[in-house]
Amino acid sequence: MARFLIDVNLPYRFSLWSGNDCIHMRDLGETWTDSQIWSYARRHAMTIVSKDTDFSDRAMISTPPPRVIHIRFGNMRMREFHALITRLWPSIIVLSETNRLVQVFQDRIEAVE
Repeated sequence: MARFLIDVNLPYRFSLWSGNDCIHMRDLGETWTDSQIWSYARRHAMTIVSKDTDFSDRAMISTPPPRVIHIRFGNMRMREFHALITRLWPSIIVLSETNRLVQVFQDRIEAVE
């Protein structure tokens, strides 16, 4: 069962998220509202990975699941994005296991219990 639900605003073809632990919204084959994505992630005890602030806002007022990993840096070249996320991903995973919200910036990671 997948642990991470990758939002449509993040790259689809991304080797880090191509394993059994991740499912991309594009693979679900539908255009869902944020509420539908949230409900799906809650039902399946998943962590949402997104650039969408709506999910991090909702995580602040809800009890997990779902947990949220909020990618909070602007657009960058795919190579740079891949290098940054690949370097940070092990720390992000550890933090997401015990925190409702993990915010990922280019220069730091912040976690909210």
